[in-house]
Amino acid sequence: MFLITGPSAAGKTTVARLLARRFPRGVHLEGDVFRRSVVSGRAEMTPSPSDEALEQVRLRYRLAAAAADAYFDAGFTVVLEDVVAGEELPGFVELIASRPLHVVVLLPSVATIRSRDERRENNAYTRWQVEELHSGFAERTPRMGTWLDNSNQEPEETVTEILALAHSRG
Repeated sequence: MFLITGPSAAGKTTVARLLARRFPRGVHLEGDVFRRSVVSGRAEMTPSPSDEALEQVRLRYRLAAAAADAYFDAGFTVVLEDVVAGEELPGFVELIASRPLHVVVLLPSVATIRSRDERRENNAYTRWQVEELHSGFAERTPRMGTWLDNSNQEPEETVTEILALAHSRG
């Protein structure tokens, strides 16, 4: 079981998909699927989230963790990815029952995130500033698992590093 997190445009989706493909039975599970499933009444996360937005993001985390555990119990290697920052990260890790769990935080530079976001079809930074979300990880997220600055890596290089670190840690 892998949990990949980091700011938007850090490379989570690309890396998670490639990582899951490295296993004979791999699942790439996007936490954002659960956010997009709310088609009416969705409260988006913002730098100053409403109580409803916090409740909905925590519901998303519970649903994602339950789905990840179900796939894991069925014999799949699961790569779950979502934006999980600050004090939410330890709580999310606790929601996932399956072990071993490898937590990976992708934290490229602000310039790299900005560049990647500009190349995307749908820009992620409409409610947030890149610096603001980056600092939410760099300054306010507990140091759990492996933290990678993947600014100068191709996605396959990041996957190779994740697998090597997971192997060395058992």
